[in-house]
Amino acid sequence: MDRRAFLRWGRPVPVPPAIRPPWTDAATMAACTACGDCLSACPEAILVADADGKPRVDVADGECTFCGDCAEACGEPVFEPERTPPWPVVASLSADCLLASGIECRICTDMCDPRALRFDLSVRPMGAIRLDTDACTGCGACVAPCPADAIALADPRLEEAA
Repeated sequence: MDRRAFLRWGRPVPVPPAIRPPWTDAATMAACTACGDCLSACPEAILVADADGKPRVDVADGECTFCGDCAEACGEPVFEPERTPPWPVVASLSADCLLASGIECRICTDMCDPRALRFDLSVRPMGAIRLDTDACTGCGACVAPCPADAIALADPRLEEAA
């Protein structure tokens, strides 16, 4: 049993809706032919094929650097690289954070380059992690290192569609 399974205590892991690559949306994804060019172009290997062969973001082992290689590799009008910001995706914190259980952990704040995740000492006794959604790029650098799987990426466009 790995540490993530141990910390979940056998709870099933919900399958989140597919987060599509940066510079795309539902309308532009309709033009995707599932050729896989963007998947092989991603240097971070965070783009994986979903059941339909279309790209989805999986930051379980990496983060998006917003290099644009996926957009450059695509021959269809799927990506809009001039879109700023590239997507509305942000990190989402759950109550499973180790700090909520009284266990010291700040791995996510160490991994967050834009400093969107910060340690708040005003919450007693252990402190708490605070997310600045305006600073968060949705890169996913904080997701994989979290030992409690307490961080996920959330796309507000998917929540609006639900």
